[in-house]
Amino acid sequence: MALFPFDLWTIPLVALNMSVRKKLGLYLNPRNAVAADWMAVAEAMGFNYLEIKNYEASKSPTESVFEDWQARCADATVGKLLSILEEVERRDIVEDLRPLMDEDVRKYGENQKKNSKPPLQVPEVDSCFPRTSERIGITLQDHHEGAPERFDAFICYCQKDFEFVREMIRELEQTEYKLKLCVFDRDVLPGSCVWTITSELIEKRCKRMVVVISDEYLDSDACDFQTKFALSLCPGAQSKRLIPVIYKPMKKQFPSILRFLTICDYTRPCTQAWFWIRLAKVLSLP
Repeated sequence: MALFPFDLWTIPLVALNMSVRKKLGLYLNPRNAVAADWMAVAEAMGFNYLEIKNYEASKSPTESVFEDWQARCADATVGKLLSILEEVERRDIVEDLRPLMDEDVRKYGENQKKNSKPPLQVPEVDSCFPRTSERIGITLQDHHEGAPERFDAFICYCQKDFEFVREMIRELEQTEYKLKLCVFDRDVLPGSCVWTITSELIEKRCKRMVVVISDEYLDSDACDFQTKFALSLCPGAQSKRLIPVIYKPMKKQFPSILRFLTICDYTRPCTQAWFWIRLAKVLSLP
């Protein structure tokens, strides 16, 4: 019997098709008092308690966990998944689904080989200097010879709330507070992977993150990823790293994952006079 030609530890999780993911959900979604379920798998993947509790509302928590895991972790590979399933003692899943996984990996590998082309040898391009890595040169003020640009806060928002973000810029940057905000549409250069540069900015370039909560925010996959990623950096929010802001009434339920945090509420007339002062103060903290 020929050896399997692919190293599963180098095959990204994206190689697994939806049919396999749904079957994994059939095994892991039901809460099980005897065998490990999706919660145990999520914990082994590095998700914290609050993130795991938030996934309970998903139609298929297993599929949601897999999607977020492959978006935020460089080592989210098929080999790593199989290792986690072994770790939580779900060898039954490995035995039942391994043939299907191997078939998906085989198709993925063949497509990669088919679509790969030799690099174009152009001396002018090859000799260009400097070479900018994925995590350097991602904002307007970045310079290849200097320190990366840093900010007081990353602003997490959806496009329909951008007018309020403009007001935030006026109130916090163009007044005596002189804060420096990272506003994606204004400050980030095009051409890089959104998930990579977003995680770089939130984790290493910004002291805090302001989350503009609205009904539209709840439908945004980008906002969902940014919020969960920021929460994973500060379990329990000990560092006041994430500040939820509400600026207009909501029809939908406030996200449960943020309910333990103090909200900066612009919708209450009695506290509007102190809104910007409070927000500026927390963003100015070391």
